[in-house]
Amino acid sequence: MLRVLHTADWHLGHHLHGISRDYEHQQFLDWLLQQLKSQQADVLIVAGDIFDTANPSAVAQTQLYDFLVKARGLCPQLDIVLVGGNHDSAARLDAPAAILNALGVYVVGGLIRNEHGDIDWQRLLVPLKNAQGELVAWCGAMPFLRHVDLPENESEADPLIAGVNALYSDLLAELKLKALNDEALLLTGHCYMVGGNVSELSERKILGGNQHALPANIFPECISYTALGHLHLAQKVGDDQSVRYSGSPIPLSFDEQHYQHQIIQVDIAADKTVTISKLLVPRSVEIIRLPSASSYSDLQSILDQLTHYDFDSSLSRHQQPLLELRIALEKPEPGLRQQIEDCIKGLPVRLLKISTAYSGSEKGLADVVAEQRLEELQPESVFQRCYETKYDKQASVEMLALFNELHETLQGDKEI
Repeated sequence: MLRVLHTADWHLGHHLHGISRDYEHQQFLDWLLQQLKSQQADVLIVAGDIFDTANPSAVAQTQLYDFLVKARGLCPQLDIVLVGGNHDSAARLDAPAAILNALGVYVVGGLIRNEHGDIDWQRLLVPLKNAQGELVAWCGAMPFLRHVDLPENESEADPLIAGVNALYSDLLAELKLKALNDEALLLTGHCYMVGGNVSELSERKILGGNQHALPANIFPECISYTALGHLHLAQKVGDDQSVRYSGSPIPLSFDEQHYQHQIIQVDIAADKTVTISKLLVPRSVEIIRLPSASSYSDLQSILDQLTHYDFDSSLSRHQQPLLELRIALEKPEPGLRQQIEDCIKGLPVRLLKISTAYSGSEKGLADVVAEQRLEELQPESVFQRCYETKYDKQASVEMLALFNELHETLQGDKEI
């Protein structure tokens, strides 16, 4: 049997409205070390977005490399597979690959081509061994695919999807050449699949925007398991139990407060039967949004909820809950923040965000229109608003695809 633990979207170095998440990430990494040991894992797959930005802080990088050293120390036979995501710098991840590979850590930050333009497929083919040291599976470690990685194919209705499909087909062909003894095959991916549930405030659109969602049949039935990253809600793809997003290990926005964060345990038997189970990640810092429903409440109701909320006074500062308040107003309230700060003074909670929505004197709470901060707007939304202002109509799907391609290219340029 081969036991694989699948996780993704760590986003080390993440800040939520100015508050560092280093403590929460360290708690998760310490917990993950315990799981690797107690579950007797043979393989750990991290499917992209290891870091939150292309230029991660020294603390974030230290957390990653400390974890890798400890994981190999606790589980000397453990195979670790890291692939780049859309938030990662492919070049930064690939830079220490030779050293890490020597330690049993396989890193694929991005696709690398030779002087003839041919992809170096061999570095994407990872042998996976069980506890007895027997080769039982091969992993095709596909990283996040950028526009520049895709082969040109203008004859297809959607060249982006056709390009991704062609690359996975080529990778699968190379995998099959390695699996001479009919070993199990696994794939990784950092992408957006058809029907995926998105957290809009923390997931950057990729590959021309989510209108270019990849179909589930891009991963053939001969693949025992496909470990995906990008979406922060743990979920399977369509009806296929073997194609899954592990989700992020901590909530990366207040919209994710009710997510059941987890890692996925995949057991592959000798006959290639796959058993999938989830290991729930304990939440080290509570995320609180008041009111808890997707709505807004008047100021007095919010103040009453704060007064009667059962906060844990024994928590240290970095353990205290992160708070967002969603307040409905009829008109601007100049003393709003002061009233709230007076109410929470002395309470063991960290106020990160006050969201306001205005109803006007003739409307009920159901009719409020929420204010949006610039940091909450997706680049595509800003482009769409500018386009509507100038041309008095919405941008077409084709125009949005071109904008997203340009935006992705600029994001990639920041890594260099």
